[in-house]
Amino acid sequence: MAGTDPLVPFTGPHEIPLAPMKTLVVDHPLVAHKLTTLRDERTDSPTFRRLADELVTLLAYEATRDVRVTDATVTTPVGPAQGVRLTRPAPLVVPILRAGLGMLDGMTRLLPTAEVGFIGMIRDEGTLKAQTYATRLPEDLSGRQCFVLDPMLATGGTLAAAIQLLFDRGADDVTAICLLAAPEGLAYVESLFADYGNPVRVVTAALDERLNEHGYIVPGLGDAGDRLYGVV
Repeated sequence: MAGTDPLVPFTGPHEIPLAPMKTLVVDHPLVAHKLTTLRDERTDSPTFRRLADELVTLLAYEATRDVRVTDATVTTPVGPAQGVRLTRPAPLVVPILRAGLGMLDGMTRLLPTAEVGFIGMIRDEGTLKAQTYATRLPEDLSGRQCFVLDPMLATGGTLAAAIQLLFDRGADDVTAICLLAAPEGLAYVESLFADYGNPVRVVTAALDERLNEHGYIVPGLGDAGDRLYGVV
C-alpha cells in the first residue's frame, strides 16, 4: 500500500504516516456505500447494527494485513502445500464499551481464533476526558498483538487511554479500528505515542472534517452507541 496525500484522488487503501503511528483510510466502494447509509439520520438501529457489523469486517481485512503468521505445511488430496498459520499467542480483540460491542462480531468473524478482552470507558461531556470504569483483560499481554474497536475517534482521549493500558500490560503492537476519525483525534493520539517504541496503527472508513464545539465529529454520524442500541 503506497502512501499518498489524502487530498489527492487515489485507488485502494492509503496510509498517512504519523511516525510511528500510521493511519489507513480504506477506500473501497462497498465501504463508502455502507458508511453513507450509516451516516443517514433516517437509518434505524437494526439496519445500523447490521451495516456496522459488515463494515467492520471489511475494515478488519485491511487491519489484519500485518497479523503475525508462521510457515506451515499441509497435505492436500494431491500433495504437500506450503502455507501459513497464525502464531501464538493469539491476537487480542478489545472492544471499548459500549459502542465497541457493535463491532465485535464483525471483527471476530474474520479472526475467529482471537481472544477477546473488554475495556469500559466513558467520556466526561464537560472535560471531554475518558474515564475507565471496567476492564476485563489478561494481566500479562507480553508479545500480544491487540486490535482495539472504537467506532468514533473524536478527541482521541478514549482511544489513547485504551492503547496506553494495553502497552502497560505488555502488548507490543496495537491497531485501532474505527468507523470514523477526526484529524484532531488522530493528532492527539500521535502526539502521545510519537516517541513510543511500539507500533500504533489506526484503520478507519473515513477521515472527516473536524470536531465541533461539543467534541463530535463533523459531519460524522451522530452518537454511535445511541444509534446502535438506543438512548439509555
